[in-house]
Amino acid sequence: MWTSSWARWGATLGFALGGFFDGILLHQILQWHHLLSLVPGIDDLRLQVLWDGYFHLLMYVIALAGLAGLWRAQRRGAVAWGWPLAGALCVGFGLWHVVDALMSHWLLGIHRIRVDSPNPLAWDLAWLVLFGLAPLLAGWRWMKRRGGDAGGAGGMRTSNAALVLLGAFTGAAGAWALVPAPGQDLTTVVFRPGANPRDVFAALDAVDGRLVWSDRKMGVVVMALPKERRWDLYRHGAMLVSGGGAGCVNWSRV
Repeated sequence: MWTSSWARWGATLGFALGGFFDGILLHQILQWHHLLSLVPGIDDLRLQVLWDGYFHLLMYVIALAGLAGLWRAQRRGAVAWGWPLAGALCVGFGLWHVVDALMSHWLLGIHRIRVDSPNPLAWDLAWLVLFGLAPLLAGWRWMKRRGGDAGGAGGMRTSNAALVLLGAFTGAAGAWALVPAPGQDLTTVVFRPGANPRDVFAALDAVDGRLVWSDRKMGVVVMALPKERRWDLYRHGAMLVSGGGAGCVNWSRV
């Protein structure tokens, strides 16, 4: 079955979705680690956030490649829709977590699932089983099921709609990080390299903001400000403006 291009491209898209899941849930929502949390010498929170951004950009590129490959396979009528494609996506999703555990956690040691845990190996293993091995096994079984009929005009319309939905879901996964948590007015701002404290306070004054927290160099700042003024920060030296407060402060080496 892996000789079919749709299976490989489906797994590619699932791999990217696994990366989005990891980055959005662990880097931003739960805030348990950054991509390079344990890399010596990278103690600037601005660099940590920047590399998280590069990571998400790479996942976008991989996701677009998977979507493009599925689109080409669909044009040839070669995609097994339904359970087989869902299985390929799950296989790719699980494969991401297997690769992340083996490479990032244990071989390279650039981060762990919970870097502030007294027993990080237990978290690594639990995450690997739950989000790596379980989706891999489930996806492998689903791929052996019989897919839906994609032939004819009706099948072509269904296939096109399914690809549009997959594309929309992929885009939404990446955009989720911009959605602020309900009931809070905190915004995390990464300022451009070279910005000094005077520039940061000038930006705060320009948007009627209040300083809540900053790193040592004031390159990454958490501020409270009206939501409608959030995007004005890009005109005052901001390189990245998120919809929520910064995390990982309790274990960060800044």
